[in-house]
Amino acid sequence: MQGTHVWLTVVGIGEDGYAGLGRAARRALFEAQVVMGGARHLALLPARVRARRKPWPQPFSVYSVLAQREAGLRVCVLASGDPMLFGVGATLARCIAPEEMAVLPAPSSLSLAAAQLGWALQDVAAVSLVGRPLDGLRRHLHAGSRVLALSADGRTPAALAAWLATLGFGATRLTVFEHLGGERERRLDGRADAWQASKVAALNLVAFECAADANANAHAWTLTPGLPDEAYLHDGQLTKRDVRALTLARLAPTAGALLWDVGAGSGSIGIEWMRAHPACRAIAIESNVERQRFIEHNREALGVPALQLVAGRAPDALAGLAAPDAVFIGGGVTVPGVLETCWDRLASGGRLVANAVTVQSEAALVAWRAQHGGTLTRIGIGEAEPLGRFDTWRQALPVTLYEATKP
Repeated sequence: MQGTHVWLTVVGIGEDGYAGLGRAARRALFEAQVVMGGARHLALLPARVRARRKPWPQPFSVYSVLAQREAGLRVCVLASGDPMLFGVGATLARCIAPEEMAVLPAPSSLSLAAAQLGWALQDVAAVSLVGRPLDGLRRHLHAGSRVLALSADGRTPAALAAWLATLGFGATRLTVFEHLGGERERRLDGRADAWQASKVAALNLVAFECAADANANAHAWTLTPGLPDEAYLHDGQLTKRDVRALTLARLAPTAGALLWDVGAGSGSIGIEWMRAHPACRAIAIESNVERQRFIEHNREALGVPALQLVAGRAPDALAGLAAPDAVFIGGGVTVPGVLETCWDRLASGGRLVANAVTVQSEAALVAWRAQHGGTLTRIGIGEAEPLGRFDTWRQALPVTLYEATKP
């Protein structure tokens, strides 16, 4: 039941149009003074819905909805399927109080596709490619993984198939659903490396279950921190694999948390922080131009294109950035103001982790610990390497790891 303060109702509508709406959704449409939505959705309404029809502005703006509230109007917004799944309902909910808004979802295209395929939705990665690069799918690519992807347009399936084949997943079978739930519904099936349809209906969804070829770069898709060093493009300024895994364990990523990766080098810490959970966010701060290019390459290649790169040197480059929940300083602890700025901007309860390999940087961390507390850990790693007919241990430079939680 809608509350007394509800002025906005978001109605999910499927390909079956008005006929598929329930009683509550129909009542909302008849009681509304303004109905907003895409031209395709508005065209599905019968003439007896008397509300003024207002297509979305181009480009889309939430303020076009808020303006109706300022005018004191009752508004109904139409959205595809479930408005809270990659839909306008989720967008509106970020700026409209829940007691002012009611959402009446219809089955999403993801639900309809999963039902046809016999896939359990809780075991499937659901993604949107609308306005997002294909590289964002990389985190979901491993043998046996199932993905439901909302396409950007009619050329997305062909582009996705070619992309999968290039990455070593050519044996993957794709299923494309057009106009799910409507009279024009159609299904196309095929292998990624033999996909024929260059263009399908603009309204489509792609389902695929990954099958890796022999040449698939399997190490790049592991879910644990500590990717092999060769997964990264770098010039040697890279937190090495084992130290990286220990560092990320101390940083302790949580869903939605923001990391500052200060002196990011090749970006490995920020990248693996974001791979820990789809909602994790990171900002890489790096002054070296060549390494900035490495970060740009690595974030795409390892499936986190949303990693933000700030070109500049700390502490000056930190001005104006969103306050972090965690900070990693991989280089620059001896630079005046870096530790102080990072600590001041760190959210309460946030974690600061720094690595040192030189005597001077270690001394800076020891002095900082004396003032602010925290722990110091010495990491020594050796690898067996050939020595004549035998093997011997080659020790890497020891790393001092500092960790502190801000009160």
